[in-house]
Amino acid sequence: MEKVLITGGAGFIGNAIVQELKEKYEVVVLDNFSPQIHGYNYEESYLYKNIKKKCELIKGDVRNTEDLKKALKDVHYIIHLAAETGTGQSMYEINRYTDVNIKGLSNLLEVIIRDKLPIKKIILSSSRSVYGEGMYFCEKHGVVVPRLRKIEDMKNGDFEVKCPVCGSEVELRNTTEECELRPISYYAYTKFAQEKMLEVMCKIMEIPYTIFRYQNVYGAGQSLNNPYTGILSIFSKLLLKNQDINIFEDGKESRDFVHVSDVAAATCSAIENANTDYEHINIGSGENVSVIKVAEILKRLYESNSAINITGDFRKGDIRHNVADITRAKKLCRFNPVYTFEKGMKEFTIWVKEQNKGQSLEKSEDLFERSLQEMQTIGMLVKAEE
Repeated sequence: MEKVLITGGAGFIGNAIVQELKEKYEVVVLDNFSPQIHGYNYEESYLYKNIKKKCELIKGDVRNTEDLKKALKDVHYIIHLAAETGTGQSMYEINRYTDVNIKGLSNLLEVIIRDKLPIKKIILSSSRSVYGEGMYFCEKHGVVVPRLRKIEDMKNGDFEVKCPVCGSEVELRNTTEECELRPISYYAYTKFAQEKMLEVMCKIMEIPYTIFRYQNVYGAGQSLNNPYTGILSIFSKLLLKNQDINIFEDGKESRDFVHVSDVAAATCSAIENANTDYEHINIGSGENVSVIKVAEILKRLYESNSAINITGDFRKGDIRHNVADITRAKKLCRFNPVYTFEKGMKEFTIWVKEQNKGQSLEKSEDLFERSLQEMQTIGMLVKAEE
């Protein structure tokens, strides 16, 4: 049986991939069990318990060469998930994101090339964030990729992107893989760097790669106490306590939410699929959902009495909308998302309620408030009244 290494495999997406692979491959997971994801006692975390008997688990760090050498023993395929993932947090913890996301991958590549390891393929979890605002259509200039929104416009309540050529209004388009890459957060730059590192080094090492650009991944198992990586957990905590939700911008900002099971299936399909070699592939639902709609759906499913408030506050470096063109994934990976957003939300909220019985959400509110204070102190969060 061939062996697959999943770096960061004890995390949210890694968990789903382990479930997908465990019957067909020998799976080894290298993970540092970050407290931000797993809490301070990782052996009690949902994610750890979910895979501890389904794979070989190595507690280690991609920044440590000896840990990598141990994890890479007799490995045929690598799925590289290990990364820091908070967009907002990346804007003020720059060294940390450089250290984990860039140095971590460079360590992995160096061990492979120095030890002449016979790796058959590397699969990278990249991000839709490399596109920046993504693709839009201008009546005068056709398909364009808008630049970072102006702070003054956003302070005045104008949150929509503009044509980078003439400044006129533009219409959202599904972003294809041919879109110009224009990352606008430091997290996005690290994922962009990872892509380029593979493009350069894998050709030299003669190792095929596949780069998946995940959209907003959600589902049972996502960290409920990490305030940096998703609105679903933050909203859930507040709604379950019937506390009001304060939504950034005007609530019309939108994301392409894709269920973690669909992400895992697509990722694993590339392992022995030569059609995906040297390809960059979007993995999403192909549809976007506004933040206000997300809040309303969750409120209904939790039967909450919370009020939903539009604040006009905003974070620097956030994008306005995103929606993926998934034509290439359908063609090369036979990707066909199983989960609609409504179906996924029903499953997610049932799981959250079960976790809440064990007080898994107890600290998340304080952590969220602390993260907002950090961003405001550093100047990344702009309050509407300022």
